[in-house]
Amino acid sequence: MRNMLRIWLAVTVSIFGSAFAESPSPTIRKILVIGDSLTEGLGVEPSQAFPNVLEQKLRADGCPTCKVINSGTSGSTSAGARKRLEWQLKGKEPPQILILALGANDGLRGVDVKATKKNLEEVIVLAKSKQIKVLLAGMLVPPNYGKTYSQEFASIFPDLAKTHQVALIPFLLEGVA
Repeated sequence: MRNMLRIWLAVTVSIFGSAFAESPSPTIRKILVIGDSLTEGLGVEPSQAFPNVLEQKLRADGCPTCKVINSGTSGSTSAGARKRLEWQLKGKEPPQILILALGANDGLRGVDVKATKKNLEEVIVLAKSKQIKVLLAGMLVPPNYGKTYSQEFASIFPDLAKTHQVALIPFLLEGVA
């Protein structure tokens, strides 16, 4: 729950600015969450998946037109992320904010760290080229692939956030796993 508050805070700042404007613009704020089963809400009621909880919180806190799109797919890796964003960009109203929450399955499968980083970077670059603000959700992996892999994997997210100047949640599951 503590991390949900971090996500909410980062998205709220992205929408309203650091000053938290007293009255939000009447423009619909579309937030796209591209992720895996953690985003999809596997094992919980759809209303309890974090994109739905985020939408409820944003609406309750002064953004009645905020819409959070849950693009979570169980088993998804970073390899398909760019195509998923491209598909979402075909709609009439592209998102203003992207929460990129992928990497867990890459790490669990031992995907090459450079490939995961490249895949995520392509999504960030595409989103930013469309003036979409990005919130990158970091992930850690269990130590079964060794200390080097775990460290290199963990560095993907802060490296990308710094290089591309995007907001970062260091570990999506902090306080959960």
